[in-house]
Amino acid sequence: MAKADENKFETLLNRLEEIVEKMDSGGLSLEEYLSLYEEGIKKADILTAMLSEANKKVMKLVADKNGEPVLESFDQEEGCKDKGE
Repeated sequence: MAKADENKFETLLNRLEEIVEKMDSGGLSLEEYLSLYEEGIKKADILTAMLSEANKKVMKLVADKNGEPVLESFDQEEGCKDKGE
């Protein structure tokens, strides 16, 4: 992620954490809960999209059948299998 994206990601994540803390603390009206919930869902959706986009960019370096290094897309499920998960 570019520096601006990292700042945006961290800013969004920090705001989402604030929302969760406010909702957990209680004492809010139903309207305040709903407003915070809607904002939190929007932030979570943006963060999920950003992480998904970053995941698509992750590559792994492997050796081909001749022992030459090549880059290929990192398959998250395959990565989990390698770890025994």
